[in-house]
Amino acid sequence: MKAFAALYRALDATTSSLAKQAALQHYFLAAQPADAAWAVYFLAGGKPRQLVPTKVLRTLVRDAAGLPEWLFDESYDAVGDLAETISLLLPPPTQSHNLGLAGWIEQRLLPLRKTTPELLPNTLRAQWEQLAIDERLVYFKLMTGGFRVGVSRLQVTQALAAVGGIDAKRVAQRLMGYLHINGQPTASEYVALIAPESDGELNQKASGQPYPFFLAHPFNLSLDQFDAALGAPENWLIEWKWDGIRAQLVRRAGQVWLWSRGEELVTDRFPELAAMGAALPDGCVIDGEIVVWRETTKATDVISTNAADDATSNAKGAVQPFADLQKRIGRKTIGAKLLRDVPVVLIAYDLLEFAGQDLREKPQRERRVLLGHLIAQIGNPQLLPSPALTGETWADLAHQREAARSMGVEGMMIKSKTAQYGVGRTKDVGVWWKWKIDPLRIDAVLIYAQRGHGRRASLYSDYTFAVWDDAAGQNTVVNGAPEQTERKLVPFAKAYSGLTDAEMARVDAVIRKTTIETFGPVRSVKPTLVFELGFEGIARSPRHKSGIAVRFPRMLRWREDKPVAEADTLATLSALLPGSSLP
Repeated sequence: MKAFAALYRALDATTSSLAKQAALQHYFLAAQPADAAWAVYFLAGGKPRQLVPTKVLRTLVRDAAGLPEWLFDESYDAVGDLAETISLLLPPPTQSHNLGLAGWIEQRLLPLRKTTPELLPNTLRAQWEQLAIDERLVYFKLMTGGFRVGVSRLQVTQALAAVGGIDAKRVAQRLMGYLHINGQPTASEYVALIAPESDGELNQKASGQPYPFFLAHPFNLSLDQFDAALGAPENWLIEWKWDGIRAQLVRRAGQVWLWSRGEELVTDRFPELAAMGAALPDGCVIDGEIVVWRETTKATDVISTNAADDATSNAKGAVQPFADLQKRIGRKTIGAKLLRDVPVVLIAYDLLEFAGQDLREKPQRERRVLLGHLIAQIGNPQLLPSPALTGETWADLAHQREAARSMGVEGMMIKSKTAQYGVGRTKDVGVWWKWKIDPLRIDAVLIYAQRGHGRRASLYSDYTFAVWDDAAGQNTVVNGAPEQTERKLVPFAKAYSGLTDAEMARVDAVIRKTTIETFGPVRSVKPTLVFELGFEGIARSPRHKSGIAVRFPRMLRWREDKPVAEADTLATLSALLPGSSLP
């Protein structure tokens, strides 16, 4: 535990990539495999569940420190992070320990889930009595599920590759699924991460492991710069950017695995895709997008292309909003009604393995031809090709892109025809660009605020926004006399990105001055601030108070020029729904 706390402190104290890399390698070279296994899990993004209710922790710590509730709250407000506040307020330790990270996780922290409320206080006191302040910080962050540190998964991968003396791409592939090993990584699993490549691994004919996903870079240049930056469109494979779940379908050794980009095995949630995968030839891996798809006879909804290798893509159907797909996400049981009401397909755009051969080093155009042949051979309605779009100029394609929102897609993907399939967001083997459509926009009022995380833990940086309910403010009859109802703000979105650090500090000051009420970590504030929000998609949602859900909301700008009364209304927001039009 001492070594992992020291690593956390070193990573948190620098913004230098070289310094972070040196700290990671130093830790992994010295750590016991069992400790390193857990360190990789947390550093690479594993999310431990909350082990102890924060209310219980706050009460116990106040008692141990001899503080009244108001003083604890003031301390928390000043520090901005619960784990750090607790570690600073507790009296110094009276004991010591010699347990490593794995020992603390497996022998101390995880058993807390089964500890009875009667025994929990004494158990916690006995544990934190053995920990120094910096160890307590990590201990409480892991306990509360708030562990975050400024290191990327790529940096962890590079450190492991250096320690093991192997290719970082191999480590990245081995890490696929590592975060979902029931939350209990072992020493042997860590050793396997950095072990030399074996003959069996180089030929993964019996493994369900996917490949690391190749990610796209945003492309935000103006249209008049496209020719200089990209050359002619004919050098690129251009497709729609689908709004679904990125996934790899793996068919090996007579079995089928379906992996999401988040490294979650989702085969059981999409049985129709698993059945489709069983019809694929063995030794096959397809990269694509899971979307909800419904048959249609409307010509405008037909997914079609004039590309010869995608001649099978004139299936008459349409992609449905992501909100429909969410009905399938997180459901442990998939009944016949859900399968019927929310049908899904896999829109395929890359073939990574065929007949057991890794195709990732082949150019995109060759992989695409092989993919087209495979889809035509299978002829399964659950497997559709992503249409290749064509245009003589980028202006032609920009004109086609104008239909993206009505089709429920996010824009276009621009992929070099000579690109290999890389690992993560890289340009060393070619490049993929995402040319997204401009976001939908709405002017909304900030009504709730919550503290952020990491370097923003002391700031109120996570906000809830609302629009005016257009049904309010209208004349009604009360006791025979006309009376105007009070306008109300209806919450519809949460956002935390888009402001500069300077703007965030100014907003934080306003929030502290205009707080109306506090609900745990959340403050309700007097409506005084208007922001222009941008979001990628919008759909009806009975689960939300406003009846509307938006995708990827973020703050585009602070509308200091706009009074709260002039913020947009629910009617304006509703007019952005597909099939609607602004008056």
